[in-house]
Amino acid sequence: MSHQLIVGPGALGRLVALHLASREGVTLLGRRPLPPRQTLTTPTGETRTRELPCLTLDALDHALAADVTTVHLTTKAYAAEAAFAAIAPWLPPDTPLVLWQNGVGLQATLTERWTGPVLCASTTEGAYLQGDAGVVHAGHGRTLLGHLGGGHGTLAAALATRLAAAGLPAAAVPDIRVRLWHKLAVNAAINPLVARFRIRNGQLRDRPFRPMVDALLDELAAVMAAEGIPAPDGGFPALVWSVVAATANNRASMLQDRLAGRPTEHEAILAPLLAAARRHGLPAPRLAELQRQLAAADA
Repeated sequence: MSHQLIVGPGALGRLVALHLASREGVTLLGRRPLPPRQTLTTPTGETRTRELPCLTLDALDHALAADVTTVHLTTKAYAAEAAFAAIAPWLPPDTPLVLWQNGVGLQATLTERWTGPVLCASTTEGAYLQGDAGVVHAGHGRTLLGHLGGGHGTLAAALATRLAAAGLPAAAVPDIRVRLWHKLAVNAAINPLVARFRIRNGQLRDRPFRPMVDALLDELAAVMAAEGIPAPDGGFPALVWSVVAATANNRASMLQDRLAGRPTEHEAILAPLLAAARRHGLPAPRLAELQRQLAAADA
């Protein structure tokens, strides 16, 4: 029986863990102890409670680590490198690692650093925490998996099959790098604005927010074209507005962090886009202003 280690038991980590636990062994690993009984609330309001081992690093041992078949790193982007450094010495060097973070920079860094196969995941699943013992699956989405270099296709397909069988639709793709940039554009168009104005995603369709999104989309499309990232079918506006419609009632992750007084992922989401704009000599005043505002709020 396969055993999955989920490092980072936040909303995404617990969502993945509670789905996979219906079919295989799962252990959560975090910075502090959590109740072993964890409850998943589905998008239709049903509840499912499961017993999950919830360990801290000081309780991890080589015997447990040796039984792990896949490690899922589900921390926030700003915490991922430290979390990886803490667990890497415990793992067999060929253990597959799956990165679930937003952004595009961390994925390349850890793909080069880890000795085993590394897959990147881009997901549109929506979730938020309900205390220490629960997570709410706020909206169905889809997860794409792949290696940055296009390799490990069999591994990606097998993991996608397991996720789908556990209730999280997934597919393996050969172009995950492009998909990560597409997700970055979606996050940049939605997350900073909803965090700044403390609104749900669907409110972006209304004034005064819709013109703000449209202005960001102009900057984002220019950056993507300069970076050689092909636009999705229908273009970036169609992609972003479809996500807004599908997640209209959701509080985006950056807004959840802001409301909880946690640091936001503004650096992981906005910094790569601003760096690309600078490389290509493109103006990006709206992206830069959002970066300044969010950095000041996190200070």
